Amino acid sequence: MKQNIAIIGAGPAALALAAFLDKNKYAVTIYEKNKTAGRKFLVAGKGGFNLTHSETIETFIQQYTPDTFLKDALEGFSNQQFMNWLKSIGIPTFIGSSKRVYPEKGIKPIEVLNTMLKVLEQKKVQIVYGEEWTGWNKKGALLFSSGLKAKADICVFALGGGSWKVTGSDGSWLDTFAEKGIETRPFEPANCAYEINWPESFISKAEGKPLKNLRITCDSKMQKGEVVITKFGLEGNAIYGLSPQIQSELNANKEAKIFLDLKPTIDFEKIHSRVQKSKEKRITDILRNTLNLSPTQIHLLKSHLDKETFLNKDLLSKNIKELPLTIKSAAPIDEAISTTGGISLNAVSDSYELDKMKNTFVIGEMLDWNAPTGGYLLQACFSMGARLADHLNAK
Repeated sequence: MKQNIAIIGAGPAALALAAFLDKNKYAVTIYEKNKTAGRKFLVAGKGGFNLTHSETIETFIQQYTPDTFLKDALEGFSNQQFMNWLKSIGIPTFIGSSKRVYPEKGIKPIEVLNTMLKVLEQKKVQIVYGEEWTGWNKKGALLFSSGLKAKADICVFALGGGSWKVTGSDGSWLDTFAEKGIETRPFEPANCAYEINWPESFISKAEGKPLKNLRITCDSKMQKGEVVITKFGLEGNAIYGLSPQIQSELNANKEAKIFLDLKPTIDFEKIHSRVQKSKEKRITDILRNTLNLSPTQIHLLKSHLDKETFLNKDLLSKNIKELPLTIKSAAPIDEAISTTGGISLNAVSDSYELDKMKNTFVIGEMLDWNAPTGGYLLQACFSMGARLADHLNAK
């Protein structure tokens, strides 16, 4: 006789779990509070729908914080396996110049989602829309806002994190779990803009301009990429990937220090040598013509270094490689791409089962882990879903 599995939430982690569960062993029902599945999945697709990243799995794993938590899941259902599975259901992919993986051109996010939902339909997965989970009754049955009660042999929560409330991912469930004695952490924004108090003379010239091909360091963690300068501060992949380190410093010190390397492909000795030996007489011309810095990079140096430092070739060279900036705060949670916090990793087993609730599992962004943008968030959700499916199928 089949066991009943209730999955709460219809985001990527839930869809992956349902797709890989053995339909001969389990009768699966997904409960989703929205009228459609995968709303955050679709919103993410509007900004360039990268599904995963093509780098080696060893390098891939190191992108996560903590990097050990998802190791087994990512090795069990890797980026290459994800691409192979997508192809098998009719979603061919290609690797872009950034090494990110996208659906082949012409395939829209809604088509990817509908193809996945078709897989679930073929597996007889039931999806009940418009049912918001509100907790449990005294007998352990699942309660929903409509008055519906549901009892399942196994329950899996995939309710998402605390960002993008418009998609339903609002983290409102956190207190419900905490009241059960399950260890939780408050949500914090991740993959978001960070506030910097720019000098007015700089932001008037640089707002909206990119800083490309740079490396940012925070607390010894480095991230390459680019950022965009905004009135608020900085946003972009080169700073998103430092969210755990920045948040840690903000929590401890009320501010965070980052260091920008404006020429990451050239070491300090070469920078110093070129500056010293340049035939240009003006410092600005050395930066522009000898080092090929952009006007925005030059404005940045001028606005953040006093005149004596800017004109000192030794100190200038050092700041080109290690320009200090102070972050004052993170953007609000609802402006963040993702969040950290949620269910503590200490509260679940290696197979994501809650220690205090037998046959109750938690997957996806509900758990307290972090990843940069670039396909890592989506890959982790699919890998967790696949890993839990393997665990349950083996029972």
